This record gives sequence, C-alpha cells and structure tokens, in this order.
Amino acid sequence: MTTGKDLLDLGFKAGKWFKEALEHVNAHGLTGDAMLAYLDTVKPPATMPLLPEPLPFYENISAGSVVEQQNIDYVKASMQLLMRTPTVVTGAIMPDACPAGPPGTIPVGGVVVTRNAIHPGMHSADICCSVMLTNLGKIDPKKVLDVAQQVTHFGPGGRPPERRYELPAALRAEMQANPFLDTDKTLALAHEQLGTQGDGNHFLYVGISRNTGDTVLVTHHGSRGVGARLYTEGMKVAERFRRQLSPQTAPANAWLPADSAEGVAYWAALQTVRKWTKLNHLCLHDDIAQRLAVPVQQRYWNEHNFVFKNGDLYYHAKGATPLDPRFMPDITGPRIIPLNMAQPILIVEGATTANNLGFAPHGAGRNLSRTRHKASRTDKTKEEWFAEETQGIDARFFFDQIDISELPSAYKDAAEVQQQIAQFGLATVLDEVRPYGCIMAGDWEQEAPWRVKKRNKANPPT
Repeated sequence: MTTGKDLLDLGFKAGKWFKEALEHVNAHGLTGDAMLAYLDTVKPPATMPLLPEPLPFYENISAGSVVEQQNIDYVKASMQLLMRTPTVVTGAIMPDACPAGPPGTIPVGGVVVTRNAIHPGMHSADICCSVMLTNLGKIDPKKVLDVAQQVTHFGPGGRPPERRYELPAALRAEMQANPFLDTDKTLALAHEQLGTQGDGNHFLYVGISRNTGDTVLVTHHGSRGVGARLYTEGMKVAERFRRQLSPQTAPANAWLPADSAEGVAYWAALQTVRKWTKLNHLCLHDDIAQRLAVPVQQRYWNEHNFVFKNGDLYYHAKGATPLDPRFMPDITGPRIIPLNMAQPILIVEGATTANNLGFAPHGAGRNLSRTRHKASRTDKTKEEWFAEETQGIDARFFFDQIDISELPSAYKDAAEVQQQIAQFGLATVLDEVRPYGCIMAGDWEQEAPWRVKKRNKANPPT
C-alpha cells in the first residue's frame, strides 16, 4: 500500500490533495510510472515566486511642479512593486497617472500587460467605466442640459420603478448563463440601475464641437453595482488561486488563470458587463434625443477601465483609453478624453507605439486625493470656490450640494496634460467639445438618510 511517506520520498509536497490521491492510487493498484503519471495530473501546480527585479515600464509623464513630482514618485514606486508580479510582461503610465491605493497597486492612468492571467484588481470595481458621445446637431445646448437633467439619475441606488428602462431579455439570459452574474441581486441591479450614472467623477456634459458648431452630449460612468459585484466575486476567486499559485503576490494583484474554467467564465462575464454598460449609456442618450425630437448625427463610445485581449496577452487598463482597433471590435469613431468640467473634451485618434502599448490618457488625473484637495481649500467657502471655478459654464450638481473635489482645481492642469499627450506621441487631437455645462452627482452624502437622521436626532424639533 502506498503511503504519504512514499509520496514525500518521491518529492511531492504534502497537502490536502494527498488523501484523495492516495485513495485513488491504492484503489486502482497504481505503481511505478502509472502512479507517477496519475500524480502529475492531480498534484498542485508549482508556486510562482515574485520576479527578482521589477520589469521595466514606459513612463509617459513629466512633472511641472513639486506636487506633481511627488505624485509621479509615488506612482513609479507603486508600479515598481507591481511589476514584480510573476504574470506581468510590460506596463505603462500615462500623463494622468495618480495613486489609487496602497503601494503595489495599479495607479489610475496605468496599463499593465500580463500573460494568460486576468487580474480583477487591475481593472478595479468600476468595470468598463466609459464615455459615450452623441452629436445632436444645431440645437440650443441649454435645452439639451435641461432635458438631460430630467432624464438622468445620479447617486446611490437605482431608478424608481416608474422610471426604469427595460433590461433586454437576451442580455438577462446571457447574465443568467454565467456563474459570476447569475444571482438575484445582480439581475435586480441590472434592471434597477440601467440608465444611472453613480457619483464621484462621473458626469453628463453638454458642449459645442469646435469643428462643426454642433451641440454634443457626453456621458461618463461605468457598470454601477453590476460591475462592482462581478469585481468582488472575481477577487474572491483570484484570491483562492493566489494562495495556491503565488502566495508571495500581493492580494490586490491576485489573478485568475485565463485558461481555467473560472478564468473563461470571468472573461465572458466581463464582456457581458461591457454590453450592459454600453446600454446604460444608450438608454440616456436615446431618451434625451427622443424628448428633444432631434436626429442623432453621430455617436461613438469607448471604455477606459477594462481588460483587453491580444492572443495570450491581457491588457489591463485602469484609466487608459484604448487606441488600437483590435481592442474595440465595435469601434464607430475616434476616442474621447474628458479633462474637467470647465475644459474641452478631446476627440482623438492615435497609433499603437512601443511606449503607449496602444493606449492614451483617459482624462486629467489628480495630484492630490479628494480629501487632501478639500483640506487645501479651506480659505474660502465652497460656494465661493464654485462661483470662481465655474465662471462661463452652466455647472450643476444633481443633489444641489457642491462637491469641491470635482471642481477643475481638483485635477491636473488640462493644458499640461494635453501638452504631454503630444510630447509622448500618445494621440492626435481631431476636435474639441467646448463646454456649455455639465451635471455631476455632487456631495450627495450630505443629505444621505443616515446623516439626516443623525442631524435630526442631535437637533430635535422644539
């Protein structure tokens, strides 16, 4: 009878797998080469250590101030830790790069290429965060923004029942067929949150094309709770693989082997969430155009938080705009790069180069976190900052609460980012959508139910 000691003597590493393997070996009387052949099929894979040195990555960014240099130093240090992950092939940072977590996590404005591995932490919870543009022709931009304010939905939760859009049966069936998406909660969110934009830096923007004078609608948001739940489940599965395959790898950089059953299902789930997110934009754009009774002149979109595939290479873009057509099978126009509410949105195209890996920036990025930016703006009231920074545009907050962490000063200098796009050959600007106005969520937490309840408790009516 073969024992565990026999397997240890043969050089196999002890583990829970011994029990089932020994039962099979002894039940079938396996010995010699036959036993070794079987054990090779059931033994755990060899662990993958961190790379001894970080692989190089492309730096498409430069500093114009001490604060910017501090930001870049942090980003580079984080990338250097990440680039020791054993699946990594290469990477890049863009002019809008900024930290997005503890050292070793992918920054916003980062691209990381891996071989045969999908890293949920490298696309983040806001899966398929994206921008869609619709050209509405020669129409008053104020009218567009007024109608858009009636149609859109920002903040937590979903649309009220009487204002919901229908989730197509084919898309629901596709979700139900995927183990990562087939839950009552995910399916409910897919219906309730269709046509919603969330909060933070997501926006609805109306502007005028520099080239044509047409009024243009642009929305920016991701996959909401649908994508967040997929990310959470993906990270759980990736963590199980990490413990088995590469315990030295940081949990944030855990991965699913792309050729595993779980990896195949997760990749399919990402494509389904991409479809849902594109529809999320379309619901708003079509509703607004129909209410205005104007034909759509032109429409295109692109994501900038996603994973793209080329053979066995997986391109993780966390805040990076895909340029290469092979990354976007449904391409219908150039790419969209917003900067801030008071600056034009750039319409660009570009070729894949060695240093851009097929990507451009996704926006202006930040030098300071939201909290640090707010702390740096205490010398004036938020109303004074708002009036100063939104002169000449019709800026609105859905919850009528100013969020100074989304004002233009919260972002990197737009002209500097555009200059670096040219400096590093990242893209060519074809057009600009010059701002008329925009809608953002605003500081909705000021009126969150738990805060209102707390205030009422502290100040009861007399």
